[in-house]
Amino acid sequence: MKRFEKHIFICENRRPEGHPRGCCAEKNSPEIKELFKKRIKDLGLSTTVRANTAGCLDACEHGVTVLVYPEQIWYGKVTTDDVEEIIQQHLIKNIPVERLKIKDEKFNKDEIKI
Repeated sequence: MKRFEKHIFICENRRPEGHPRGCCAEKNSPEIKELFKKRIKDLGLSTTVRANTAGCLDACEHGVTVLVYPEQIWYGKVTTDDVEEIIQQHLIKNIPVERLKIKDEKFNKDEIKI
């Protein structure tokens, strides 16, 4: 049996101030991770869903970047306002949040029709 049904990785990478790609940490990713963790616990999902800090996911220009496994869905520009929608729609109902998926062809490859 799997330990967790879903894993959420929230990038908290920090780059030097003024770096051209930016970084997720300066875009509020630590608060986003804490909100994921709190809501997962509040909803009683902590035995099946795990939210973790990630280092650089190499999607800095799309940050805050959130990656959900096992589906390998890449979300970009995630804010605290998006956390509940990701939890309710993707984690509970297994329906990815289309509007937040990174559209760059390097991400969500199976989802993008090229």
